[in-house]
Amino acid sequence: MDSVEKFVTWLGDTASSVALHESLYMYPIIESIHVIAITLFVGTIAMVDLRLLGLSFRDVPVSTMTSRVLPWTVAGFVVMIVTGLLLFYAIPVRTFHSVWFRTKMIFLLVAFINIWFFHRYVRRDQPKWDTRAMPPLGSRISAVVSLTVWLMVIVMGRFIAYNWFDCDRPQTHFVAWYAGCPAPIYADEIIQ
Repeated sequence: MDSVEKFVTWLGDTASSVALHESLYMYPIIESIHVIAITLFVGTIAMVDLRLLGLSFRDVPVSTMTSRVLPWTVAGFVVMIVTGLLLFYAIPVRTFHSVWFRTKMIFLLVAFINIWFFHRYVRRDQPKWDTRAMPPLGSRISAVVSLTVWLMVIVMGRFIAYNWFDCDRPQTHFVAWYAGCPAPIYADEIIQ
């Protein structure tokens, strides 16, 4: 058992993790707040992305748009991260081995790379194109990547609730490897 597996197993065995997972009200409340925070966070990002694509708010400078929605984006992000960590804390072993969770983490990484790229390279010339109805190609590409990746984060997050690829079910060799199943049950080895 590797160190991450030991850690998530220990985490799942803590009294507060068990209490949170088994709570009749707290887990659903945290999950609901998480969804609302995602809506706020991704909704404000989508507004900026649609502006960068030249599809909405065309007469509003990009700098004005971002300065108005950024506080809401940050608030949504903070609440989303805190509640997401609590949801992981409630069911750490199953979540850690979820192919949906792992894919969601990959998409989150791509999203953060896209944000870094936009702020590092694309946005540095923003004064030149800030008031244009149609920003340059680089910002439009960044906006398409952003919209696509955040949509996939939401979809993958929603699928975490489903057990299609859980380690306690028969899986293909790839799924068992990708999920990091400690004792995989291979679908092709089940005798019927």
